[in-house]
Amino acid sequence: MEAKAVWKGDLTFVGSADSGFSLVMDTFKEVGGNESGFRPVELIAIGVAGCTGMDVISILKKKRQEVTAFEVLVHATRATEHPKKITHMLIEYVVTGKNIDPAAVERAVQLSEEKYCPSIATIRNNVTIENKIVIKEA
Repeated sequence: MEAKAVWKGDLTFVGSADSGFSLVMDTFKEVGGNESGFRPVELIAIGVAGCTGMDVISILKKKRQEVTAFEVLVHATRATEHPKKITHMLIEYVVTGKNIDPAAVERAVQLSEEKYCPSIATIRNNVTIENKIVIKEA
């Protein structure tokens, strides 16, 4: 995988990778940014949410769970001192559907977090990760 960030002025960068997609990164005005894009650390949390979300929904489909809506929320806590790294993530899985089996969801989350999600595997030794599962009947 190759990725790059191209400076566009002030603290704005456009990031891209092998997939061919791009996104704007920026930061707060009070530190020199224009608030015109994602903060780079936000992308770590978004990457974790998307990675584990793809795993979990794929597993739930294979388990023939009738999911009608699915959302992954990452509640990240950062250190107060520089480098202000992410120290803790609570990953909240909100599954809506008909007759969803809680054991199937728990197993899908476990498989994603422990085996399949490369984003979680990359940060696991540096970030405390917890999860919360919410199941809603459609």
